[in-house]
Amino acid sequence: MLYVLSTVIDARTLLADLARELRRLIETPPAVLETTLLIHPHVLTDFLDYNDFLDEAEAAVAALGLEGEIQIASFHPRCQFAGSELDALANATNRSPYPLLQLLREASAERALTGVARPEAIYEANIATLEHLGPDGWVALQRQCRKEAIAATGQSSDPE
Repeated sequence: MLYVLSTVIDARTLLADLARELRRLIETPPAVLETTLLIHPHVLTDFLDYNDFLDEAEAAVAALGLEGEIQIASFHPRCQFAGSELDALANATNRSPYPLLQLLREASAERALTGVARPEAIYEANIATLEHLGPDGWVALQRQCRKEAIAATGQSSDPE
């Protein structure tokens, strides 16, 4: 997996970064690079703007002739599924600390789902787990993950 931090501040330039990373992914053998996370903390911080940008991102995939080869998964700190309340725990399945686009090889995703009768059962189970945890359990899990990350990196205190 490749982590790419884009420091751009406008959607047009982010689209250029996306095209560059799509080309890099497709030109690199899968044994070397399976997926890319394009993290863009300074642009599309508003979820509605980000959501609108996803159409442009898909158009970039098509323009490069990569439909059927690369798919984009989206994650945003304020992700809100259609018809859900902003604070619904189900939204957390597609939330991330910063807006990001995950570029995935479709062949890799298909291999990962081999033998899975109902792929939608994966996200359904994720949502059910969050709902079982409840708001307090979700906050406690996040706190524990932060503590473990801080311990793993040798930082001295929790950034909260």
